[in-house]
Amino acid sequence: MRHFSKLLFLCAAACARAQTPVDTIWSARWVVTMDAQRRVLENGAVAIVGDHIAAVGPRAEIDRAYRPQQRVDRTDAILAPGLINTHTHAAMSLFRGIADDMKLQDWLQNFIFPAEAKNVDREFVRWGTRLAVLEMALSGTTTYTDMYYFEDIVAEVTKEAGLRGVLGQTVIGFPAPDFKTPHAALAGTETFFTRYASDPLIVPAVAPHAIYTVPDDALKASRALADRYRKPLIIHLSETKTENDEALKKRKMTPTAALNALGVLTGWTVAAHGVWLTDADMQILKARDTGLAHNPSSNMKLASGVAPVVKILNLGIAMGLGTDGVAGSNNDHDMMEEIDLAAKLQKVATSDPQALPAPQAFAMATILGARALHMDKLIGSLEKDKRADIIIVSLSTAHAVPMYNVYSHLAYALKGSDVTDVMVNGRPIVRDRRMLTLDARPIMAKAAEYQERIKKSLR
Repeated sequence: MRHFSKLLFLCAAACARAQTPVDTIWSARWVVTMDAQRRVLENGAVAIVGDHIAAVGPRAEIDRAYRPQQRVDRTDAILAPGLINTHTHAAMSLFRGIADDMKLQDWLQNFIFPAEAKNVDREFVRWGTRLAVLEMALSGTTTYTDMYYFEDIVAEVTKEAGLRGVLGQTVIGFPAPDFKTPHAALAGTETFFTRYASDPLIVPAVAPHAIYTVPDDALKASRALADRYRKPLIIHLSETKTENDEALKKRKMTPTAALNALGVLTGWTVAAHGVWLTDADMQILKARDTGLAHNPSSNMKLASGVAPVVKILNLGIAMGLGTDGVAGSNNDHDMMEEIDLAAKLQKVATSDPQALPAPQAFAMATILGARALHMDKLIGSLEKDKRADIIIVSLSTAHAVPMYNVYSHLAYALKGSDVTDVMVNGRPIVRDRRMLTLDARPIMAKAAEYQERIKKSLR
């Protein structure tokens, strides 16, 4: 017996030596990879080293091959790539619900722009972004695309929280809270580009607001600046019929055709909405490899229209999902809700229940969103050598049982509040539904302070 015990000890020691050391192994009942084969692994695991994924596979294989320093095992959960929010305005979280149930132009001109002029400064952006990234992280978003003011502050908070951000400094044709002219905003953007030239979490971007709010020379200068630094340009595009009608009246072209004629779409571009795209517009966007951000909640709430998502995806144009801002165009940052609405909206709009099926809707929030951002070589799926951006979603609630299909649950049953664990770039930032990098208490207290301040400013 003593000899047998010694043999077992020696075998265990030899096996341990044969295992490759890794920082962490995360495992779950189901692993949804979103790789090219769309593998769904029962009892799967992911091994992580530093900021990247070392291996993905069945748990038994991962356990034999790797020895972790730390382990997270969720036996009743789904492990999936982090969700990618391809369009929002994070700091506007402090305006949540300030003006509801109206059309976009009325909402912007009569409520949002005046409220911003009276309230937005660097500290507003700091606390508004903290509130947004807290909400996003707790509901499974690991990467978000922003367009707002004081974007250097947005970047600081994003890094503080540990999220990944494609962050666009706004360029607009009237005095903004941070820069009073488009020229000044472009100069500030260049400084922003330099500061975050090669940051592991931050991709700085230039964000001319829209064709109807930015002069043509500033649109061209934005493209030139983005190309010079090899960074993205973010813009709103064909969000409303009014935008399209005004462009046709003024320019005899659609917004897409006009931007293309100006040379704005010739490089790395992410365009938000695309509700009123023509077939010719889609061909331009496909030729230019422009990424699109679909915002179903926002488009529905503002009655902007229904984007032709099925047609866009069938053309091979990369289109992700976004929440938009939460000041009234949408009132939360829950990407799980956007997945659900995106699928259902296409079904009712096309009278086809097979339009935008659950796996494709979930792909829009992960790998297709990564492609829209031109970042699919880094994020969007669980594959060897990609960045370790991972979420775990619990299956232990009443609305999560029984389960017959993983994608069905991810699209139609599970909620952002079901997310229990989040990792970004190999760093855990949420554990057991608690944010590890930010203290929620002062953020909530500041939000209450700003509520009273904003209410007084609007009287």
